[in-house]
Amino acid sequence: MIESIYSPAANRYDGVMQYRRSGKSGILMSALSLGFWHNFGSISNFANCKAMIHCAFDNGITCYDLANNYGPTYGTAEETFGRLMDVSMRPYRDEMFITTKAGYDMWPGPYGDFGSRKYLMSSLDQSLKRMHLDYVDLFYSHRFDPNTPLEETCQALVDIVRAGKALYAGISNYPDEAARFAYDYLKAHDVPCLCHQIKRNMIVRNDSALETAADCNVGVVAFSPLAQGLLTNRYLNGIPADSRMARREALTEDSLTPELMSQIRALQQIADERGESLAQMALAWVLHRKEVTSVIIGTSSVAQMKDNLKVLESQPFSDEQLARIDSVLNA
Repeated sequence: MIESIYSPAANRYDGVMQYRRSGKSGILMSALSLGFWHNFGSISNFANCKAMIHCAFDNGITCYDLANNYGPTYGTAEETFGRLMDVSMRPYRDEMFITTKAGYDMWPGPYGDFGSRKYLMSSLDQSLKRMHLDYVDLFYSHRFDPNTPLEETCQALVDIVRAGKALYAGISNYPDEAARFAYDYLKAHDVPCLCHQIKRNMIVRNDSALETAADCNVGVVAFSPLAQGLLTNRYLNGIPADSRMARREALTEDSLTPELMSQIRALQQIADERGESLAQMALAWVLHRKEVTSVIIGTSSVAQMKDNLKVLESQPFSDEQLARIDSVLNA
């Protein structure tokens, strides 16, 4: 059977998707980005991967978040993305904002980790080959490297942009002092930092990183908005056998303390009163701050993605609801 050629929804920009300006730049990013950390690697079903990216694009998601070692196994999420470009997405390349990163463990030896010029440049060259791209829209230094001069890491980002391998530069997981240095260095070299990607959710807030970026006119992209599934109804009745916690992937049973379980149930009650799922409320909570440019969602199915997309129809939080959430979490 010959598969039909993908034709995206004609109304993909006429729906409820929001587009937010990243810092002081010309770039508008979709409020939701599709993350490739899990569910797009070599162990994932390619037809499902294709269905998810088509659903995302049809619903106005323009931003796609990858990294060199996403999979599993390392590199295979980018390989899947390259296949997706070849089979259906390449005609829409200029409507897509594609990002990747380097900074965590990727290959053996001293040159496949952290923030050296050699690692960042070599990694991006490999990423472009895997993704079947000439350039990415944004390249991140994935984490601060305390053992490499920050000038070296930042200059590598500058030179990557000047070489045309990325249109913009960004940082991820940087402490505030290092982030301010990077912002100043990149701006002084005419390659201003477009985004700081940080972990942000109702449990892990990183308010200082958010405020530092805003002070410096830098956008913020938030990852882990659902705290690896803790901020959903997934664990309200125990630990499902097919869950990430059961597989011990980034979560362990020890993280689900009685106190946290009590907090999650209290948050579920607030979500019920708002007429939405806990996951939708958790996403809405991250998005309610105007400093947040985009929130990365990681989905395993089209149904899950459509459920996440409902956050775009969420009602604004009242001051009383925000105060209750803070009280529940002792924030």
